[in-house]
Amino acid sequence: MEDVNWKDIDFEDLFDGDFSNYSYSTDLPPILPDSVPCRPEYLEISKYAVVVIYALVFLLSLLGNSLVMLVVLYGHKSRSITDVYLLNLAMADLLFALTLPIWATSKAIGWIFGTALCKLVSLLKEVNFYSGILLLACISVDRYMAIVHTARPPTQKRHLVKFICLGMWALSLCLSLPILIFRRAIYPPSSSPVCYEDMGDSTATWRMVLRILPHTFGFVLPLLVMLFCYGFTLRTLLKAHMGQKHRAMRVIFAVVLIFLLCWLPYHLVLLADTLMRTHMIADTCERRNAIDQALEATVILGFLHSCLNPVIYAFIGQKFRHGLLKILATRGLISKDFLPKDSRPSFAGSSSGNTSTTL
Repeated sequence: MEDVNWKDIDFEDLFDGDFSNYSYSTDLPPILPDSVPCRPEYLEISKYAVVVIYALVFLLSLLGNSLVMLVVLYGHKSRSITDVYLLNLAMADLLFALTLPIWATSKAIGWIFGTALCKLVSLLKEVNFYSGILLLACISVDRYMAIVHTARPPTQKRHLVKFICLGMWALSLCLSLPILIFRRAIYPPSSSPVCYEDMGDSTATWRMVLRILPHTFGFVLPLLVMLFCYGFTLRTLLKAHMGQKHRAMRVIFAVVLIFLLCWLPYHLVLLADTLMRTHMIADTCERRNAIDQALEATVILGFLHSCLNPVIYAFIGQKFRHGLLKILATRGLISKDFLPKDSRPSFAGSSSGNTSTTL
């Protein structure tokens, strides 16, 4: 083989040619900007600030919902059907509040509680969500039947409402079973452990199931029931100039409104995430990070809901305030001079016969 004399080669001549028409190909697909792994961007809020929020919600929910249950149970003689629903609603919020210290600890240092507790607290969170909106739908049907169809035989029978509440709890538990099955403690190699779904080889299929259930049974269908019932109820109240019942319905309307304000943003973001994962909208890094941040923020808002109903009762519900004052006076904690003359230890007063007004 003839030796090459590198001194005789003019390297400047190598780059004098015209390479504009030269085509270069490796037969590999082009690398698009959105095909590379996305760098996760987290919500600009300190994890310790989230811990403080969770701690405050826990304390307020524990105190508020305990007082709600106390007032309703104390006033058993004048307890209405709606009071029974609100009692179950307070129970659901209280059970969920008991898990908040665990979620707060997980937010600060990662999930250190193992798979069993991961399944349990995730189940309580799901059951709280489903039971909350299903009970609100039951209240809307109860108000609709009591106000719009007052001439019909009363359906507010105490034994019936107990079975309805048990049915709502059972349905909530059934809808929450996928979370119980798939949630477990996961230990990523480069980050803190998390409590998340592990679906194995059927991730795409089961992910859609986990999204369709809350969208359909946990929001859309109960919301349609509430819109129908409260639409006709409000029309009847306004048409008949039923002032007392209209005032009493303010608390229920406020409870439904607060529920929507707390959970509607989360469901809208979750819907956008579902559409992105099913490629109905473009999946880009920018959009993915925006949705992840929005989910993180709206979950906090949803958690906040567990302590807000007692605040509504305290500020708007006259019967709740009267019932609480009567309990305090009976126990000698306050003077009986603070009691209104017509106070009752229940949420509901009866305006006529079997048709009760709420709170």
